[in-house]
Amino acid sequence: MEKLFERKIENFKCETCGREVVGNGYTNHCPECLTSKHVDINPGDRASDCGGIMEPVGFECKKGEYRVKQRCVNCGFERMNKVQKEDNMDEVIKLAKSVASK
Repeated sequence: MEKLFERKIENFKCETCGREVVGNGYTNHCPECLTSKHVDINPGDRASDCGGIMEPVGFECKKGEYRVKQRCVNCGFERMNKVQKEDNMDEVIKLAKSVASK
């Protein structure tokens, strides 16, 4: 069976807001602005050559878990990411409100 998640511990500088992010192996987006970079096909595999910015475009709460939907500005690829305790809750709330008002 193919592995669909590969843990990668990597630090990075957010290309959107410039924050220096310390990764923990599960970090997949900037905790300040909630964006990421389209580098994976499956989480952690670094198999995508797109490299586009993944913008937060949606929000959901499912079974008590908050998740942010991101969409690549280059190719339209979408992925859901769990909200982490390190995330900027003001940004999460702003995103949730913007989704609710649509």
